[in-house]
Amino acid sequence: MKYFLLIILAFIFLNSAHATTNILFLGDSLSEGQGVDEEQSFPRLVEKNLRAKKYDVTVTNGGVSGSTSASGESRLKWHLKNKTDILVLELGANDGLRGLKITETEKNLRSIIKIAKNKKIKVLLLGLLMPPNYGKKYATEFEVMYKHISTVEKIPFMPFILKEVAGIPQYNQTDGIHPNARGHEIVAVSVTEFVERNL
Repeated sequence: MKYFLLIILAFIFLNSAHATTNILFLGDSLSEGQGVDEEQSFPRLVEKNLRAKKYDVTVTNGGVSGSTSASGESRLKWHLKNKTDILVLELGANDGLRGLKITETEKNLRSIIKIAKNKKIKVLLLGLLMPPNYGKKYATEFEVMYKHISTVEKIPFMPFILKEVAGIPQYNQTDGIHPNARGHEIVAVSVTEFVERNL
């Protein structure tokens, strides 16, 4: 009987050790891949890149065009019907582009993070920046918001996911905001490295 129990425990351990890591990208049009095929979006490319590195991961692309941080909580709850191990949070850009109060955006983002933490889900935060024409004060406060959330919530933080893409015409669509397929590839490289460090 004792050996039988040991075999069962070993089986459980081996299966848990090789369990798939379920990653949810909760974002807006950037994550959704507006203007490109879904398979070309950076969350899908991150999945492809991690699998190429022999990680057993499954990515759910929860990007919805036009989404603000206010919708994040309800959307997360809907996605949590499925098993989620890691939440990659990419929201806030539309808040900033609409000039919404930064205090409200931070409140919403932290509410999303709290829900995930309560479910024992690891949270990774992707930061965004505002264009200079929104005013130095607002742009600075917006940037600091993500840093503050990361510090207070003690979660890994990537300062600006469009660092090597923003403002470079050949990596963006004609709107000058959304990355094209090549831009998503570049974003995916840095996001893959960020997620890999925190698996």
